[in-house]
Amino acid sequence: MHTTPLSPDDPAELGGFTLLRRIGHGGMGQVYLGESAAGEAVAVKVIKPTVVDSETRQRFAQEIEVLKTVWGPRVAAFVKADTESEQPWLATEYVEGPDLRRLMDTRGVLPPLAAASLGATLAEALAGVHSQGLLHRDLKPANILLGPNGPKIIDFGLAVFAESSASLTAPNMVMGTPACMSPEQANGEKPLKAPVDVYALGAVLLFMTTGHYPYQADHVQVLFSQIVNPEKTPDLSGVPEELAGLLSAMLQYAQQDRPTMDEVVAQCVAVIKSHGATVAQARRRLTSLTAVAYEPPAPDPVPAPYPPTTTAPASAEATTVLAPATGPMAVAPTVPLPQQSTPTHPPAYTPTVAVSTTDSEPGPGPVDVAVPPPNLVPAPAPITTPPVGPRRSAAARRIASQLRETYASAAPF
Repeated sequence: MHTTPLSPDDPAELGGFTLLRRIGHGGMGQVYLGESAAGEAVAVKVIKPTVVDSETRQRFAQEIEVLKTVWGPRVAAFVKADTESEQPWLATEYVEGPDLRRLMDTRGVLPPLAAASLGATLAEALAGVHSQGLLHRDLKPANILLGPNGPKIIDFGLAVFAESSASLTAPNMVMGTPACMSPEQANGEKPLKAPVDVYALGAVLLFMTTGHYPYQADHVQVLFSQIVNPEKTPDLSGVPEELAGLLSAMLQYAQQDRPTMDEVVAQCVAVIKSHGATVAQARRRLTSLTAVAYEPPAPDPVPAPYPPTTTAPASAEATTVLAPATGPMAVAPTVPLPQQSTPTHPPAYTPTVAVSTTDSEPGPGPVDVAVPPPNLVPAPAPITTPPVGPRRSAAARRIASQLRETYASAAPF
C-alpha cells in the first residue's frame, strides 16, 4: 500500500497506536499506518475535525457497528475504535500491498487467469458478507487490496443491512462510486440487495482486464444518465473471450438477470481450469503481481559515521592510500594495515607516495593500484604510456625506500 510521511498537523498517537505514515484520505477523514505497543500494524481512520458533528459521529458509529459484524478471511478485520473522542477514529487490520487501482497503474491489465482468480476470491468473500445480511455498496478497485496472501476487501463505510430500509445516508441521496455503481443504486432504489455488489464486482473485473469501466463520461451527470438508461449497453470492448459471457451477465441492467455470487465463483473456477491450472496455482499467479506493483516505503536515511569512500577495501583490514599525480604514472597501493585502538597518525592523515610497479632494489612487491578519483586529487596532465622495462634511476630507488619507511611505522613487526 502506498504511504507518505506524516505532516506536522498529524497526531503522533491515537488510542494507544503510534501513527507512522499516511496511507490515504477521503471525504470524511485521513487514514494512517499505525502500530500497537506490541508492534502490530493497523490502518487507523480518523475523522477530520472540520466534519465532526453529531450527524457524522452517528454515521461513523453505525459504520463501526456494521464492521463488528463483518468477518471472513478476505475482509480487513475490525480492531478497535472510539467514536466519542475529540477526533473519532477506527483501527482495522493493515494489509500490506497495493490496491487494484495502483496495481493497474503499475502492472497494467490482468491476464485472464489472474482475473479469474481475483473474481472467484472476491465473489466468495462477498457471498460470505451477504450471508451475514450485509452489503458492501461501494466495491471499487481502491477498496480492494492485493496482499501477500491474496485480495482483501476494505472500507465498508457505506455498508447497510441488506433487507433493512434503514440507511446511513439522507433520503433521496445517492452514495457510492459512479464508475462501479449499479443502475438501481444510481436510481436511488431502497432497499438495495445482493445484485448491487454483483454488478460492482463485474465493473471491477472489467476495469482490471480492459482498463475501462462499463460507462465513461467527462461529467458525472452524463455518466449517471448512461448508467440508468436501460437502452445503453455497457462497453465490453477488449474483454478476454473466456470472461466476456460472465462479465456481460454481471453487468445486466435488471437485477434478476445477474448471476449470484456462488455462480460467479463457479464460472471463474471453470475459466481457471480451462487454462490447465488449479485454483491454488491461479491464486499464486495473482499474488505474484504484488511484487511488481508494490515497493514498501524506504526507511529514513541514516547518516554515515564517516565520509563515503570511492574505493571499497578488499577486507576489514585493508585501506586505500592515494598518491599525488607526480610523474608519468601515479598510482595508489592497497596494502593491509593492522587494527589499532589508537591511530599511529592523527585523524585524516594519509601518507602519500608515488610508487612504481617494479624496482631494481627489493621492495614491497607487486601491489593492487587504483586511479585517484578526480574530486580528491588534481587531474593529471595528458600523459603518454611509460616505456616498458626496469627503472633503475636514483629517484626510483629513493621513492621505493620512502615507501618502505612510510609503512614500516604501521606494520606489526
